[in-house]
Amino acid sequence: MPNRPRWVESPVIDGIKNYELIGWHTYGKLVEQYLNLSAYVWRGQRCDDWKLVPTLDREIPKVAFGRRGNVAENHLGAFRYATRGRRGPNPPELGENDMWALGQHHGLATPLLDWTSSPFAAAFFAFMNEGRPQTPRRAVYALHRTAVELRSAQIRTEHTRANTPGRAPVVEFVTPLSNDNPRLVSQGGLFTRAPSGIDIESWVRSSFKGQSDAYCIKITVPDGNRHDCLRSLNRMNINHVTLFPDLYGAAKFCNTSLVVDNY
Repeated sequence: MPNRPRWVESPVIDGIKNYELIGWHTYGKLVEQYLNLSAYVWRGQRCDDWKLVPTLDREIPKVAFGRRGNVAENHLGAFRYATRGRRGPNPPELGENDMWALGQHHGLATPLLDWTSSPFAAAFFAFMNEGRPQTPRRAVYALHRTAVELRSAQIRTEHTRANTPGRAPVVEFVTPLSNDNPRLVSQGGLFTRAPSGIDIESWVRSSFKGQSDAYCIKITVPDGNRHDCLRSLNRMNINHVTLFPDLYGAAKFCNTSLVVDNY
């Protein structure tokens, strides 16, 4: 009897490749193909139809049309003002992206999107929460950092030569050095900042048009495998306690233990 396929995969089109796994047990086999490619960063999402867009882009449509011109700049300025006296004695001055990263950690709507260096931590973030509506599959994305940075450098150069006003339409990788976010260290975390209003997949398609190498990979896993996934990751010491080294993580770990058998 022929072996049952572990997944269904699409051809690479404009730098994008998709894998539809038959189950969680095949996830490790698939990512082993990419583990030696340290250039990839990873992100998990609860619903597989969610676009790779940051929270600020999702909030902007709710802002009155006449106030959208400098919404990011004004929003960050308001956060800087609101955090006065709330970052401890003599806090360091933070640059724009570091300030956005601090806000991201505390629930601020920002232009940053969270990623991790670990494909298994990304799987945990895809499966850790329940909610409604829920799609039949959850998603993990892999983004080729090296290729994206090289292409962004080319676009930035073209933007400068053309003397085009505003930010170049590039994807930046943000790795804050601030000590204000201990979770970032535990999660192997970093951020991307894409052009406003453009999701990462769309940026890859337009920036790598015609390319046959996989620069953005989407892996989907059945939602029904949630408990199997969380149990497996817990055996690897990937859980709320290790990824959220605070009281929140301890509480969430205990809550998960209540509902996941043999956790």
